[in-house]
Amino acid sequence: MLLWFSAVKNNFDLMEEELIKLEGVTKEYPQGEIIIQALRGVDLTIKKGEFVAVMGPSGCGKSTLMHILGFLARPTAGRYIFAGRDSTTYSDDELAVVRNSQIGFIFQAFNLLPRTSVLDNVILPTNYTPGANYEEVRVRALQLLETVNLTHRLNNYPNQLSGGEQQRVAVARALINSPSLILADEPTGNLDSKATEEIMDILTALQRQGNTLLMVTHEKYLSNYTDRVIQMQDGQVVSS
Repeated sequence: MLLWFSAVKNNFDLMEEELIKLEGVTKEYPQGEIIIQALRGVDLTIKKGEFVAVMGPSGCGKSTLMHILGFLARPTAGRYIFAGRDSTTYSDDELAVVRNSQIGFIFQAFNLLPRTSVLDNVILPTNYTPGANYEEVRVRALQLLETVNLTHRLNNYPNQLSGGEQQRVAVARALINSPSLILADEPTGNLDSKATEEIMDILTALQRQGNTLLMVTHEKYLSNYTDRVIQMQDGQVVSS
């Protein structure tokens, strides 16, 4: 398992400029005798290092698209090519490794463990990383918390932090495994304007460092921070 994991990491280090390519991706959910089509033949390309916003009305397929890009769901039809490999060729075990090692998730609700310190919340994803060295991981976590200006909060618990601070912890956690893709689902939805600006400044700084980011948002002005907007409606990409 460890040798396979190392090979996967090496492959991603050599990834081409095109990080994501969707070809005719459809996602259907059965609901009794009815089939709900959440995505309808989506074609999409995202290059390495891009910062992309996904926008559209509620129910248009934004969350389903993010779930597929984050390997939380498989397409019903079509192809999702990630870093040059068709994701339909991955086994469930391979998908779990890629999801943990190559995807960083940032959620609107923060999703921090309430009885776990800030430092341990950031370290948490590495518990599922084969061969992770705790001391090396701890050093990286401290570096990331310094990046988001939270070194003074290492031993605090989430309920002792402001919303903006909790989201900064979530950003550090998303980066702990050095992912190829950062997926942010309404990352400023629970924040005031000052905290929103802080989070967006952090995200744009991450892009300048070479990270690829995709952000789902309802806030049109946040698209000013991104390279382009993918507009969705009725399960389809209507502009990109």
